[in-house]
Amino acid sequence: MERRLVGIPASPGIVVGPVHVLLWEVPEVPQRIIDDEAIDAEIARFHATLDRARERLRTVRARAARQAGEEEAKIFDAQLFILEDVELIGRVEGLIRQNLAAESAFEITMLEWRHHFARHASPMMRERVGDITDVQIRVLSLLLNLPDHDPVELPKGANAILVTHDLTPSLTVQLDREAIAAIATDAGTRVSHVAILARSLGLPAVVGLRTATQRLKGGELAILDGGAGTLWINPTPEEIEGFHARSEREAALSAELARLTSAEPVTMDQVRLTLRANVDLPEEADAAVHSGADGVGLMRTEFLVVGRTAMPDEEEQYRAYRRVVSSFGAHPVVIRTFDIGGDKLPVGGYPTEANPFLGWRAIRMCLDEPGIFRTQLRALLRAAMHGDLRIMLPLVVSVDEVRHARAMLQEAAAELAERGVPHRADVPLGVMIETPAAAIAADTFVGEAAFFSIGTNDLTQYTLAVDRGNANIADRFTPLHPGVLRLIRRTVEVGAEHGIDVTVCGEMASQPLMAFALIGLGVRQLSVAPRAVPLVKRLVRAITVRAAEAAATEALASRSAAAAEAVIQRGLAECCGGDPFLHDGLLDLS
Repeated sequence: MERRLVGIPASPGIVVGPVHVLLWEVPEVPQRIIDDEAIDAEIARFHATLDRARERLRTVRARAARQAGEEEAKIFDAQLFILEDVELIGRVEGLIRQNLAAESAFEITMLEWRHHFARHASPMMRERVGDITDVQIRVLSLLLNLPDHDPVELPKGANAILVTHDLTPSLTVQLDREAIAAIATDAGTRVSHVAILARSLGLPAVVGLRTATQRLKGGELAILDGGAGTLWINPTPEEIEGFHARSEREAALSAELARLTSAEPVTMDQVRLTLRANVDLPEEADAAVHSGADGVGLMRTEFLVVGRTAMPDEEEQYRAYRRVVSSFGAHPVVIRTFDIGGDKLPVGGYPTEANPFLGWRAIRMCLDEPGIFRTQLRALLRAAMHGDLRIMLPLVVSVDEVRHARAMLQEAAAELAERGVPHRADVPLGVMIETPAAAIAADTFVGEAAFFSIGTNDLTQYTLAVDRGNANIADRFTPLHPGVLRLIRRTVEVGAEHGIDVTVCGEMASQPLMAFALIGLGVRQLSVAPRAVPLVKRLVRAITVRAAEAAATEALASRSAAAAEAVIQRGLAECCGGDPFLHDGLLDLS
């Protein structure tokens, strides 16, 4: 077996530990016919398996409640309900009485259920497909006596490297950071949900390994290097020593960067930038504050929905938003409304969508589900009483969407006023520029949007027609493509002309090379991963805007992404060549 598996760097850090392979996929079921005499015993075996599955799920739920909280653990309640469904059990028993083995009968029944729910008119019912699939995997694995790969069994202190095809919501809430030290997946890219999640959790990660789950059996000693995107299998003592030395160097550089948290982000030619932090979970607010960020440029709210069996109510959302807003005092906190769809799906997602990235997602879903949207808007208006909260709409392509959302915001304020609930009705409403249409027609939002925020993850994806989560074409996901750069410049120019603040909040802003390009394009507000705030400050304090603008101007005229990147690299090297933080790749903290 090849000892070095190469993937995509997703979250920095080096971990030496045992491999734990998690094969969470529907197993292949061999068709088996039983004799009449075996029917009663087969039904009894089926019921005994259901009992084991229920016991296992209760254990998993309890573990998730301790680690992620009671609300997140509710994801497993729906699965327990499925295991107790009288109609489902009766259907399986009926097939067994027709001489089908229990595993065959259960597989047929679950396929029928998945087909039925996938075509349901209600989106919330379609989301049950994920629960059905999880139950199907769990029960079939028991019926077929397959090895148990459930992550709940990992002991604390295992320091394991979790290797799996991808992380589903139900697997994510089971992650025990006291047992799992790093993540490696077959699927994913640098800007896929699993990569962003790993960075939020501070777990080193490599994604896009493609065949790691096929090559590894589990138990092998491995070294995961999240910065280099490699997974070394059965390393020699000399290799382990070398990685330990590299890890120590990273720690020393990180400690030096930490001293920049209170420094001002001012360039060598005295241009001050605004650096804010991206926040995925309320628990990250303290880390964002201590990073030296000037507020939050992007608070994602999908954590409230992804992996849940029901939408969060107004009170739960209010508490989550208030926690972050209160942490930053007078500093702005920009909260994005639900961006559900694409690679950020609730349980089961939207299985009838042929292409969810181009389908019913983000602002489209919110406007079509006014009950869900107004609940979120009410919670946001209430949380705005505790600081400088601003609301941002994702995936907007038309000014009509902004006007519709503003009308619903006014309705939400009226509902709160009628209830006598304290709130702010004058919260700024901004839009994310993350499609070519929005960038090209940015001027159409003038007078309706209080600010622009460029989401480079999706802007790159839609501009280049490259699925950001597809490991097979990850090398084609190139944010420095001249087409992407020109759309960013276009947005910045419209903002400057009309006095509209423009921020970049995509993962692009967290990487020194990319940040240098953005500054050259005229961006003066960046929102980055909390761990990257000191690194980007280091960059800002080492460059001149003049040099960045010269490099960006040349890159805009380039004929390919590779040529543009070479120009930006040369410009950065001329500004701060030799700086280990910006050139040796050790501290890519995005």
